[in-house]
Amino acid sequence: MLAFEKAVKATPDISHCYQPGLRALGSHSSKIQPADTRCCEGSVDLDACLQTRYPDDNRWDYVLSYKKKAYFVEVHPAQTSEVETVLKKLNWLKNWLAAHAPLVEKQKAVNPYYWIATGKVNILKTSPQHRKVAQAGLMPVSLLKLA
Repeated sequence: MLAFEKAVKATPDISHCYQPGLRALGSHSSKIQPADTRCCEGSVDLDACLQTRYPDDNRWDYVLSYKKKAYFVEVHPAQTSEVETVLKKLNWLKNWLAAHAPLVEKQKAVNPYYWIATGKVNILKTSPQHRKVAQAGLMPVSLLKLA
């Protein structure tokens, strides 16, 4: 069993939600482009898995492991009006990891958080929202390329 799978299964909130490869991302898996698909060590649909436990929270979408590093992916419309929602989701994720998933958190990549746009990125460059998302290091991308 891989370290990521062990970490997920040792996390009570998500212990039953591990999926091999990028399977947990469903149709969104096309937005992840790994250089070597054999290095995809599993994934979890955090949003679906945690919906019952945290029904009113702004939950993050996914975590996946690639080359023994965890990446946290939010697939969401990239519009100026959505910046606050995604930043709330990021804050929720960081708090949830610290409180409930320390073994998963330990596996974070150097740059672990990614906002993948569902369509065009449409955040006004002159807006305060653009500045906030840039400061959070979460500028939306259309595709996540993993080297």
